[in-house]
Amino acid sequence: MMDATHALSISRQAQLVGISRGSVYSVPTPVSAADLVLMRHLDALHLEHPFMGTRMLRDQLNREGFTVGRKHVRSLMARMGMEALYRKPGTSKKHPGHEIYPYLLRGLTINRANQVWALDTTSIPMAKGFVYLTAVVDWASRKVLAAKVAITLETCHAVEVLQEAFTRYGTPEMVNTDQGSQFSAQAFVHAVKEQGCKFSMDGRGAWRDKVFVERLWKSVKYERVYLHAYDSVSEARQSIMQYLDWYNQSRPHSSLDKHTPDEAYAVTLPTGKLAAYASAETPLKNLGRLFNGMGPLQSAGRRRQRQAAGRGHENDLFR
Repeated sequence: MMDATHALSISRQAQLVGISRGSVYSVPTPVSAADLVLMRHLDALHLEHPFMGTRMLRDQLNREGFTVGRKHVRSLMARMGMEALYRKPGTSKKHPGHEIYPYLLRGLTINRANQVWALDTTSIPMAKGFVYLTAVVDWASRKVLAAKVAITLETCHAVEVLQEAFTRYGTPEMVNTDQGSQFSAQAFVHAVKEQGCKFSMDGRGAWRDKVFVERLWKSVKYERVYLHAYDSVSEARQSIMQYLDWYNQSRPHSSLDKHTPDEAYAVTLPTGKLAAYASAETPLKNLGRLFNGMGPLQSAGRRRQRQAAGRGHENDLFR
């Protein structure tokens, strides 16, 4: 864009295109090895203690032997898209320039597949650098419907993973996300609304609204990511996708009465959609076993509903 041999000075060229002169000479620098180590520790601390802010994280890092200040911790948290989860004032203020949708799940009983889907994005540390994992999760069954590992935090990735879930599993009644820029962008909002889905957004800074998906991220990272040091994006993508397949097919959940997400999804799917799902995802010989376990699963669901009465479903997501 800039031409150093042009008759106009660099300052004048920058002024004409509407950018600062300093940005012409700036050269992006990679994240240092020391910062990558700090980011790995910050990510682990945030997963274990999501309420910690910059002061407490700084103190924890100092106790572990790292010399780091609060401002540097804040900068690294911003780079990773990390924010302490706690109740704070002004949670109803919308992000400037974005249309924010209301949170529609409060007090709602969620007990069937494809009733509510949740989307979120988290950072995944590698040996050098990090990538982003975006996933679509069925709220009632905990099944990961679609996921993507990407090197950037852009709207196109969120739209792509949502479209993949639509193609494979149909459309839910409602889609719930946080207020991240990739989800509040017009392209993503259009992708949700053109399918006739209601759109719900978590309250800004409301920790209870995100605890369900945060629990998935903790499982992914502690049970797979932190056990490996990925050297490439392709290696990270292959490993994480293998884990998510195992998570859906073989990992039982106490909150699902020891069923796996695949089993819970098949059991709670409305009858009209069950045949299509069975032919595409679940061998027919397994359907009898799934329905034999339907009674305990429904009983556990009713028990959780009674316990959540008067408190809202978000307080009983994980028992």
